[in-house]
Order: sequence, then C-alpha cells, then structure tokens
Amino acid sequence: MALIDLTDIRLTLGQGAARTEILKGVNLKVMPGETVAILGPSGSGKSSLMAVASGLERATDGKALLLDEEIGGMSEDALARLRGCGIGIILQNFQLLPTMTAHENVAVPLELAGISDARTKAALELQRVGLGDRLGHYPAQLSGGEQQRVAIARATAPQPQLLLADEPTGNLDAATGAGIIDLLFERAQAAGAGLIVITHDPALAKRASRTLHMRDGLLAA
Repeated sequence: MALIDLTDIRLTLGQGAARTEILKGVNLKVMPGETVAILGPSGSGKSSLMAVASGLERATDGKALLLDEEIGGMSEDALARLRGCGIGIILQNFQLLPTMTAHENVAVPLELAGISDARTKAALELQRVGLGDRLGHYPAQLSGGEQQRVAIARATAPQPQLLLADEPTGNLDAATGAGIIDLLFERAQAAGAGLIVITHDPALAKRASRTLHMRDGLLAA
C-alpha cells in the first residue's frame, strides 16, 4: 500500500484573468518507510503539492490517495480524522498555540483524536526530542529550535504512518536547523514512518533516499 499515490494532479486557483495553474499534472507515489525530498525554488508548487497530498487543499483534477483512501470526495471531518491519526505535519512557522504549554500543544491533538493516555504519551514524546524539562513552558519561552522540537513531537506522538515537513528549518539558523533535520529523520525512522521533506536546500535533500525536483508546477526525478 502506498502512503501517497497521486495521479495527474492539477491545481488551479483564481478566476478569470487571475486564474493560475499551480500544479500541472503531478504524479507521485511514496511507499512505507521511504524518505523523499522535494527540492525546488520558492513558487514552484512544492507547498501546494503537500497541501493537496494531505487533503488540506482540493485538487482541481486528478486522483489523490492518502493511506489508500481516495480523498477527492472525502468530507472535511473524514479528512481531519484521517490526518489526525495517520499523518504528522511539520511546518516552517511551527504553528504552536501560544496559550498552551509545550505539553498541552502535544497532548491536546492526541486527546482530540481520541488517543488514550494522551498526556503520558505527549510527555514521553517531548522527552524523546530532548524537551523533558520544558513541558510547562509556553512557546514564547522557548527558542525557535525548541519550538520546532515541540512541533516534531506533536507530529510523531500519534505514531503516524507518514510525516510531511514543509521547509522545517526555514526559520532556524544553520546549526540549529542541522540538529532539527537529524532529529526529524531519527524520529521518522523510530516510528517506521514515511517522510516527505519539502525544501530548497540541496544538502538537506541529500539526506533522503529519493530526491524529486519541482519546477513550474511539474515534478521530475
């Protein structure tokens, strides 16, 4: 079973003269345990591809399967349930809730997904990413690297089959970013999860078992 199976995916946004074709017939298949880097410049369609693959954006045309489920006609509630347990998403800007502690940022999504012992599992995952002594800290009390570690813990705590990371080091300095990438690949391997990393950094892309190149809405090896 492929984790992601996209066939001739097209995405068009806007109307009339403002109509723009973002994805122009993309095909992508990712298998369990595989690590894939999608490399390309800003504006090439990388983030739009990840949004379609995760069901956050509806494709204009083509067939999209996520965890062997066709998601094109799936309701928003069904998509949310599928994402909640099946995939973990890590973004450049962390997306932590500022009024929640690190522990709560990891535990609450687990609770909403109906996962038992959410608080215990969240604390354990934060320990695994090196933040066992930061459970009660709020995002504003954490460095950028620590915030991204919380985001990784939140993504990996449900033991997802697939991790999606969109420019995960984009807001970090080089040294901190290198540590985050090490951690991301380590946690993906420990969970037995597939990993897709969206990046414009060739050095990061080399860490993956397969690198694909995105340019002008098209994907190629």
